[in-house]
Amino acid sequence: MNAVKHITIFINRTSADVYAFASNPQNLPAWAAGLAQSQVSKQGDAWVAEAPFGKVRIGFAPANTLGVLDHDVQLESGVVVHNPMRVVPNGTGSEFTFTLFQQPGMPQQQFEEDAQAVAADLHSLKTLLESER
Repeated sequence: MNAVKHITIFINRTSADVYAFASNPQNLPAWAAGLAQSQVSKQGDAWVAEAPFGKVRIGFAPANTLGVLDHDVQLESGVVVHNPMRVVPNGTGSEFTFTLFQQPGMPQQQFEEDAQAVAADLHSLKTLLESER
């Protein structure tokens, strides 16, 4: 069993607004620096971006009305990391949750650093979406 952290942030926008923005892979460089540091381009059935740790292929869950934003990230090594992500309504705003799993063989310090990077990305998403009001 892998260690897990649920990283959650409240965003003062409707879940439909948050989902519409966050589900568009081309918006990743605007808020997900931990995943996409470059333009995201479509290649076959996946999206390709330059991440801090190399070139990645990203496959997203099909569009849905449930707020499911799961995505698989294939590293250059071929390893695939599954990233569950959800946006759910909370009053007039939304709760945005990223589930981070500690990968096999990953040192605890790296897991903590990854969690901090995800939290920073979610804060960027919040700031960006709340400033658009």
